[in-house]
Amino acid sequence: MKFPYGICDFAKIRTQGHFYCDRTGLIPQLELGEFLLFIRPRRFGKSLLLSMLYNYYDVAKAGEFDMMFGGLEIGKHPTPLHNQYFVLQWDFSCVDSFGEVHEIKRALHDHINAQINHFKVYYRRFLKMNIEIDPQNAITSIQCLITAAQMTGYPVYLLIDEYDNFANEIMMGVHRDKQRKYEALVYEEGPLRTLFKAIKSAAGRSLFDRIFITGVSPVVMSDITSGYNIAKNIYLKPEFNTLCGFTADEIRNAVETAGRECGFDEERTLEALNMMRTWYNGYKFSSGASKPVYNPTLTLYFLDELQETCQYPRKMLDTNLAMDAGKLEYIAQLPKGGQLLLNLMREDRRVLIDEPADRFGIREMLSDQSKNHVFMVSFLYYFGVLTIAEVIETGELALTVPNLVIKKLYVEKIQTMLLPEPGDQDDGANAAKALYQKGDMGPLCEFVEQRYFKVFHNPDYRWANELTVKTAFLTLLYNDILYVMDSESEIDRRYADLTMIIRPDMRKYKILDILIEFKFVTLKEAGLTGEQARNLTDEKLAALPPMIREMEEAQKQVAEYGRALEKRHGNLRLRKYSVVSLGFERIWWKETGDKRFDINT
Repeated sequence: MKFPYGICDFAKIRTQGHFYCDRTGLIPQLELGEFLLFIRPRRFGKSLLLSMLYNYYDVAKAGEFDMMFGGLEIGKHPTPLHNQYFVLQWDFSCVDSFGEVHEIKRALHDHINAQINHFKVYYRRFLKMNIEIDPQNAITSIQCLITAAQMTGYPVYLLIDEYDNFANEIMMGVHRDKQRKYEALVYEEGPLRTLFKAIKSAAGRSLFDRIFITGVSPVVMSDITSGYNIAKNIYLKPEFNTLCGFTADEIRNAVETAGRECGFDEERTLEALNMMRTWYNGYKFSSGASKPVYNPTLTLYFLDELQETCQYPRKMLDTNLAMDAGKLEYIAQLPKGGQLLLNLMREDRRVLIDEPADRFGIREMLSDQSKNHVFMVSFLYYFGVLTIAEVIETGELALTVPNLVIKKLYVEKIQTMLLPEPGDQDDGANAAKALYQKGDMGPLCEFVEQRYFKVFHNPDYRWANELTVKTAFLTLLYNDILYVMDSESEIDRRYADLTMIIRPDMRKYKILDILIEFKFVTLKEAGLTGEQARNLTDEKLAALPPMIREMEEAQKQVAEYGRALEKRHGNLRLRKYSVVSLGFERIWWKETGDKRFDINT
């Protein structure tokens, strides 16, 4: 089996024996709509989907139908429209977003003209007249292409990939005066709006018989408004939830196949499957969807490494998805945006909305009045750093962080938000190593006292509760190379605050499994001012009745959770700690149980 990591050419995948999850059975449902808009996060298989449609409808590939679609669902039950179209495809990720508006317009028109020229050469044996390409105005070239197609009797199917890519690059980038530049593209007679008006006009006269557009968010479509108001949005429909991505059953079959090639026994194969489920848990893009889907880029990244080396990837987050951190950066800069990111580290890690907003444009994104809770949550949902978990009893949608690799992006963003200095981040990393390498909690607690607590006295960061302290520790300890990291890990239907269980493939190293339980005592409960708390000796801190009460409760809980973890995993090098914070001033910690698991174990 060959896993097609980075390959989005349907013909190549089918003719060269690559792994492919059949989505062709959804083609008849797609044909019920003529002008479709389908949105999914980056690197989720949209380009492969368009390539599949291209090969299915392309009249020039009629003779290759059985070779490419034989054995697939649509090959067994083809629709009358297969291989009945000229197909014109544009990929706006190829359009350079830098420069002034006239330069972007030039890049856009150059790309369209290049694709029309390819169309002209590719379909030359079908065409009865020449297609004149206007180097100054691609819309004129489009009109000439349509006229030439009409002379043949074959309709045109237009595919547009990443329709919003270069516009998103402008919005999310560091371009100067990006609002002015973006608005000049999409409003009034901007080149993008003008292009879509021409497409709409051609569709209205049946010159483009079908159109399928993919993108990441509805932002640009909202801004184009009447310029292209014929698109049927299918991205929230449950029947298309699995149109891109892999299901859990498909992943299981792939892992079992790769495991056999590696000579894995049943236990090792199950371990590999659990690794994928733990790190890459799936997405639901519709509240009515029954099956989650896994990001294909992450899935193929893991499977490709597994097959090639019979080992798991050292870094579970594929670098190709690390760019999504920029979306969290955007939210963190908004009013209450930082608080939203912190809230997503809570026990249930969920946020509630009635429905994702499907119409919001650049003016809403750049207006403080419009950047409310629904907007921020919807933005994170479309860009793939939140997903639908369930519909709760009130009818609201609960959205959550999809999986541990995406959670890593949140943790890293929160750390840079609270500790922007690289030197502080390095010192925090060293303090974390003292804990999981040597079992010494002291340096980490001292770091949080001396560095993080100073940040929490900032008026912008008034989150005086246990969650805040736990989040601080999580940002310092998060390590996806060595550990399966989880805060609020469910154990026997209760939640442990922070668990660090060594990855199965990393148990060869001299590191420790870690369990931490956090408690928080307010200054008011202790009857102290901040200055008084800071001046307490360690002995007097530990003698405060509220601190004693919370420490005893924490030790009781951490002992119970520790026994449950040992029962669940077995053979752990588990060290258990209780951490009690007095306001944002002092920390008292204790290790619970024996210390027989040390660095030499």
